[in-house]
Amino acid sequence: QVQLVESGGGLVQAGGSLRLSCAASRSIFSFNAMGWYRQAPGQQRDMVAVITTGGNTNYADSVKGRFTISRDNAKNTVYLQMNSLRPEDTAVYYCNAQGMHGLFNAWGQGTQVTVSS
Repeated sequence: QVQLVESGGGLVQAGGSLRLSCAASRSIFSFNAMGWYRQAPGQQRDMVAVITTGGNTNYADSVKGRFTISRDNAKNTVYLQMNSLRPEDTAVYYCNAQGMHGLFNAWGQGTQVTVSS
């Protein structure tokens, strides 16, 4: 198994930026994929951005052009750079890691992002 710890959330005004970090307890080099998901109150948890071990990325339509996911294998960390934030981006953001061949599916504890109008 792997432990994930998110950081970087907070309160920001609309139009502002935040960078989320997700540190893994061990090497992420062999992970199948890592990603960010978010869940607003009363809503389901939705995919925001995913990056595969090969560096391929996928984004939710609502964040394309504003958010960027990246990974630093040397630091065992995945980042989510969020620009031009909107009030509708307000949610708890969760980091996810998936092992090869379904070996594991791990979640972090979540970090709150609040965007004020």
